[in-house]
Amino acid sequence: MNLVGDSPSEPDFTHLDERGRLRMVDVTEKPVTRRQARASSRVETTLDRDTLATTVTPDVIINARLIGLQTAKRTADIIPLCHPLALTKIEVTIDPLDQGFAITAEVTCSGRTGVEMEALSACGFAALALIDALGARANARLCDLVLESKRGGVSGEWGREIPPPSPRENERDDQA
Repeated sequence: MNLVGDSPSEPDFTHLDERGRLRMVDVTEKPVTRRQARASSRVETTLDRDTLATTVTPDVIINARLIGLQTAKRTADIIPLCHPLALTKIEVTIDPLDQGFAITAEVTCSGRTGVEMEALSACGFAALALIDALGARANARLCDLVLESKRGGVSGEWGREIPPPSPRENERDDQA
């Protein structure tokens, strides 16, 4: 695998120099554009919805949201190669599931680099706050922390695409 992108078929890992050493990307010449990213994660637990409703108070949800918000603002302090950014919007939502919670974060700024890591950090740390509040008896775990979409910059818009099943796959399911 080529780590520095010498071949068009290989990925270019921007945080590695030509020798493969870590570096912070120089964004000096990049234009300032509106940047936006959306991430999601889930907390799964062995507790049912009724138990969660009595265990997880509104204060627990508020605390987890605030931790997500604060983490997005402090991402550059946690992940050394991230640029400090002046974020203009952070939205963290936490919704109950049958046995856990769905978490989403949307982060926006006007800047020279994207806010993907800020959105991912917000989701991850909000999930960790919920897991901490639930305690060991809940057997909780963080699942599916993913970048859902991003906008802005030279690369424009990107979104996670999950193709629908092919007609043949549907036929196989019907025959089973």
